[in-house]
Amino acid sequence: MSLRALSIAASGGRALLQQMDLLAANLANAQTVGFKRSRAMAATLPGMDGVQLQPAEMLFEAGKLQATQRELDLAIEGEGFLRVSMPDQSIAFTRAGNLSLDAEGNLRTSDGYLVDPPVQVPPGFTKLVIDPTGLVQGFDPESPDELQPVGQIELSKFANPAGLQAVGSNLFRATDAAGEQLDGRPGEGLGVIRQGHLEQSNVDPMRELAELVKLQRAFELNNRVIQAADEILQSVNNLRRKS
Repeated sequence: MSLRALSIAASGGRALLQQMDLLAANLANAQTVGFKRSRAMAATLPGMDGVQLQPAEMLFEAGKLQATQRELDLAIEGEGFLRVSMPDQSIAFTRAGNLSLDAEGNLRTSDGYLVDPPVQVPPGFTKLVIDPTGLVQGFDPESPDELQPVGQIELSKFANPAGLQAVGSNLFRATDAAGEQLDGRPGEGLGVIRQGHLEQSNVDPMRELAELVKLQRAFELNNRVIQAADEILQSVNNLRRKS
């Protein structure tokens, strides 16, 4: 019986540690633009003793929009994702809209990935204006009184965004589990662009801390079970030696 208790407690301890790691990652990214928190629940192993942590689930509820007044800060109000081109020519998706221009005028993410489809601002253009539909315009120094279009930002959304694969740096890749991918201009059922804003992390630090405290207490109780089972086994072994 004590061996069974040790096995159950050991699996419970592993699951609790993994849950605490997820919460710690959530808390570490509480100030990361566009970050989406994860959670995982422990489940009883069917037909076996102990528990196992289910695969982590990414929660895509929207974070708060914060005004920055920076013209290349973009927030998505709705379900869409910005598409970015990776070095291997594949496409990834992100909610982090803190963009910048490179030396050639290309619109890139904070990690240097090109926006897809590409948007290139001609030399000398000033005061970029990006409307809710993703149309990028600017003032040409040769025609300073009239906005000139320079590109179009598109968005993508998925039937099941929780099925996307996180690949780090606030980027996700499409998977079969994410379901159908719909691409198009903002405002066509894909959310709209809010220039001069950023979507904040959807992590609530107080909630995550409260949950972390609960898990730490559960872990302490779990360790007491292991200690008690170990003491029982030691007592049994001592009795065997004396008999």
